[in-house]
Amino acid sequence: MRISQLLNKSSIIANLDALDKKGAIDELATAISAITKASTKEIAAVLMDREQLGSTGIGGGIAIPHGKLNLVGSILVGFGLSKKGVEYDSLDNKPVYIFFLLLTSENSTGDHLKVLAQISKLLKKEQFKKGLMAADSVDEIYDIIMEQDEDF
Repeated sequence: MRISQLLNKSSIIANLDALDKKGAIDELATAISAITKASTKEIAAVLMDREQLGSTGIGGGIAIPHGKLNLVGSILVGFGLSKKGVEYDSLDNKPVYIFFLLLTSENSTGDHLKVLAQISKLLKKEQFKKGLMAADSVDEIYDIIMEQDEDF
């Protein structure tokens, strides 16, 4: 399973307005709700519930908010970029700039873990992160992700 099969351009935000975790999650939930039967409110609630278990801000300016929701038929990936940085209670207590959102159905088995692993592999590539940070449009972000996704 490749990220390119799961990411829709309409679920990419090239410049998040949010300055805090709740705002970022609400924006990401709004973008991805357009391609699922779930409402923005339902998605945001699932993501915030997951945050209660521990921050998905993994450090290094990256967060991977994720959750499970029955209204999601298949695995969905969203993306958000913040040029200003978002206070996210990340593990290193630094702002987050790059967000990959992952939503799966509640009965999803190991596929979501495989996707998390792929996202993590991508984010270990310094050039990939630099390219995303320099991107100014949804098309640029999408192209950068698609180009790197071919490496899997």
